[in-house]
Amino acid sequence: MAVDTPKTLRGQLIYSIFPRNFSQAGTFAAIEPELDRIKALGTDIIWLMPIHPIGTVNRKGSLGSPYAIQDYREVNPEYGTKADFIHLTEAIHARGMKVIIDVVYNHTSPDSWLIQHHPEWFYRKPNGDFGNKTGDWTDVKDLDYSLSHDLWDYQIETLQMWAEVVDGFRCDVASLVPLNFWLEARQAVAKVRPDAIWLSESVEESFVSYNRSQGQTALSESEIFQAFDMAYDYDVFEIFNDVLTGKGSLADYAAALTRQTVIYPDNYVKMRYLENHDNFRAAALIPDPEKLATWTAFIYFQQGTTQLYAGQEVHAKHIPSLFDADKVDWQTGLDQSAYLARLAEITSAEIFKTGYYTIEADGQSLIGKYVLGREEIVGLFPVQGIGIAHLNGKYEELLTGEIVQSNNGKVAFHRAMILKEV
Repeated sequence: MAVDTPKTLRGQLIYSIFPRNFSQAGTFAAIEPELDRIKALGTDIIWLMPIHPIGTVNRKGSLGSPYAIQDYREVNPEYGTKADFIHLTEAIHARGMKVIIDVVYNHTSPDSWLIQHHPEWFYRKPNGDFGNKTGDWTDVKDLDYSLSHDLWDYQIETLQMWAEVVDGFRCDVASLVPLNFWLEARQAVAKVRPDAIWLSESVEESFVSYNRSQGQTALSESEIFQAFDMAYDYDVFEIFNDVLTGKGSLADYAAALTRQTVIYPDNYVKMRYLENHDNFRAAALIPDPEKLATWTAFIYFQQGTTQLYAGQEVHAKHIPSLFDADKVDWQTGLDQSAYLARLAEITSAEIFKTGYYTIEADGQSLIGKYVLGREEIVGLFPVQGIGIAHLNGKYEELLTGEIVQSNNGKVAFHRAMILKEV
């Protein structure tokens, strides 16, 4: 964890938007009418997926991936002008929210401004062709940060330019870019925006292992946390998926989450999520609405920052394509906005930021606890069935306001409950 990362980033809510498919118009301007609704969810930070022009060479689909960037210093004309983008950021700021944008520094489109003007900054395969260091992403070509510090300077100057407008960056596959670059970038951006937010898309352990086996850069979580404020939860995401598919146990998942609390610095911040643009929609992964509500409450309760992907609040099941116009389905007939807003309100309390957190599996349930001084909050999450917690006393159930009394030292629960002793 960066030594100056504030614990106040915990308990915040990040709302992720893919501008192309968020609205029918697919523009910056079309996001603005939704800002009050997004704010009402408890959103603190809006993350805009890549806003830059998309390459045309080797383009996937009809419109191309936003992660195949043609020019880091311009905005995608499909979304509007740079003035439109600045107007959107000002509207976000006016509502007390922050905005971060995607930084995609591992690769560019094959016809990018950089590859045309500085081909010497790009990775080349043994035959001399541009390519990818690992994998075969046909619509992008990899940069090589070992070739010239001039590349570092250009990329950092670009970050400083955008830091005049936005509050931070979500950095795509940050683990594939050298750590020293990120450390230098953080220091330079701080001169423009001292409180800039740095979110790393860290990667699964299996992907780190694979890249290292190929002799390529692959930063571990311990390295990522030296430069970034927040990291993805991919170090436990494979175990989480095993739980949902019946291949793994809740005990294994709880143990992995507990490891996070002791192997990372005290001020570590994980971004917790049930879904993102690279994974299945939560409503498709967990089709039972009651079970989905339970898992959702658990994710909010986790120590860290919560992320919602636009459409998650209405149980959207279809993941919009990254390569085509494929709009979010807002007409599902289900809306959990009020529930999410209440979860955000509860978990914004100080105890969720600085309290001592523990998590355990008990049968078919996950049970979490925060302690701060004499205050204690317990979360009960029957993710696989009815649960029994060994508790004594009288509690306020914060989701509903009901009073819960233990019976012979036990509390039975069939839905998510967040309890505060009264």
